[in-house]
Amino acid sequence: MNSQQDVIYGLMNELEEALDKGFPLLGYHFTVVKKDTVTSILDRLYAALPDEIKEARALLRRRDELQYEAQQRAEKVVSDAQAEANRLLSESDLLRAVQREAEKIKEQVITDCEDIKRKALEEADAVRNQAIDEALRTKDGASVYAEQVLVSLEQNLNQLQEIVKNGQLQLERRRAESDGQVSGNYTNQRPEFAQDFRMN
Repeated sequence: MNSQQDVIYGLMNELEEALDKGFPLLGYHFTVVKKDTVTSILDRLYAALPDEIKEARALLRRRDELQYEAQQRAEKVVSDAQAEANRLLSESDLLRAVQREAEKIKEQVITDCEDIKRKALEEADAVRNQAIDEALRTKDGASVYAEQVLVSLEQNLNQLQEIVKNGQLQLERRRAESDGQVSGNYTNQRPEFAQDFRMN
């Protein structure tokens, strides 16, 4: 670990020297340096980083991927459910069948949302456990960095759960609004039920 730190500090010193040797532009606000020199130093600096930091960076990328995938799945479930509800509501002559199918769709959507949340929690737990295992092998400042990664992961997981919960509430509200409109149209015996009814 000490040798890695020595290498990193040495490369940082090289970078400072390259900046000192640069040509000042517009006073001291800008400095012109050789791109190849700085690029070479940065490449070596990245290669010298501890494996724990590189792995933590990979975990962050995986966390973002999990969050995006779960959100896409939830949005697709909501979109598919809305499309199916619209199709069923257009068949006004089968009102009771529509109500039964809509109830099944609602239950399926809730089940799918719970499955998505469960899978997201399982994947997040796996990532968290892996991060904990890596943090146990981490020395010096890398352990603090790993803990920050876990805190950020937990916050994003809470946001993901809120997204799923909002999707469920939105479906419940749309279902309640649809039931109210369908009931009103059926009582008034309006033949143009299918044309007048629209989901918000």
